[in-house]
Amino acid sequence: MTAESVRWGILATGGIAAAFTADLVDLPDAEVVAVASRSQASAEAFAERFGIERAYGEWGALAEDADIDVVYVATPHAAHRAAAGLCLEAGRNVLCEKAFTLNAREAEELVALARGRGSFLMEAMWMYCNPLVRRLKALVDDGAVGEVRHVQADFGLAGPFPPAHRLRDPLQGGGSLLDLGVYPVSFAQLLLGEPSDVTARAVLSDEGVDLQTGALLSWESGALASVHCSIVGGTATSASVTGSQGRIDIPNGFFFPDRFVLHRDGRDPEEFAADPADGPRNSLRHEAREVMRALRAGETESPLVPLDGTLAVMRTLDAIRERVGVRYPGESPEGEGPLRPVEAVTPA
Repeated sequence: MTAESVRWGILATGGIAAAFTADLVDLPDAEVVAVASRSQASAEAFAERFGIERAYGEWGALAEDADIDVVYVATPHAAHRAAAGLCLEAGRNVLCEKAFTLNAREAEELVALARGRGSFLMEAMWMYCNPLVRRLKALVDDGAVGEVRHVQADFGLAGPFPPAHRLRDPLQGGGSLLDLGVYPVSFAQLLLGEPSDVTARAVLSDEGVDLQTGALLSWESGALASVHCSIVGGTATSASVTGSQGRIDIPNGFFFPDRFVLHRDGRDPEEFAADPADGPRNSLRHEAREVMRALRAGETESPLVPLDGTLAVMRTLDAIRERVGVRYPGESPEGEGPLRPVEAVTPA
């Protein structure tokens, strides 16, 4: 890392890797120096597309590349434990896509590995880095709606997705919860922390993954959160935060909002809009900037996306899966241990 730029490695070459890399190359203080895939041809095609100097046909070579300051892990989440762990073992800093891992046990292993080695590790929960979401959290923390009583959030896609699609493949951690439900759960826990109790229901596919899931989270304070995710119906991706003295509504795209409305008792509604200077709504550059800020400051965790918060979300996702009966191949009844050999993951 230099004063001018942070050098990135990209592990995997799918859609989210391309979106993140496209934003990185537009940042003057970021430099993408290498990419890895299990396919040399895929790595080379990705490197040519984005003007990346080095392309590796296996993950280990990227992990061992000492010219890399931080690796962005963009594999399917079933491979996050293996891919991020490989990079951390080699001394690399890591930004790992969500869901962070398949279960809390794997997440705890990654966090322990990073903390033991003094390496930076962060979940790529870009919602937490979004300026308008940060403004909303600050308002809630400052008591703008009083004591939070209820949070609602939903994220659903219409599909349909065929059985061979990764969203329905148990070997890839398929289902709506880990791919989409992580957003509503993370939104609720951003504002309320880890719930004290979880109830949930789901509709499962023939393959045994959740097609849609609804959960009710509760806290000792009396607060509740209603969260829903689906891969069989497109939802408004709306969210609301209801308090004892008001309400905040995000009409759509709650994890990358263009606006939200604050309703307070006895006052006219107040609209808060995204600043056009912050870039497109779907920009991933905010999380990239947070990683680079933390690295330059010598921090091993981000205060915006703390590892303890990531672990808490993973415990909630585990609890929901336990309630609805979703278990992935090789996973123990308690949701512990390695879920399956990394070789079973579809190449990326």
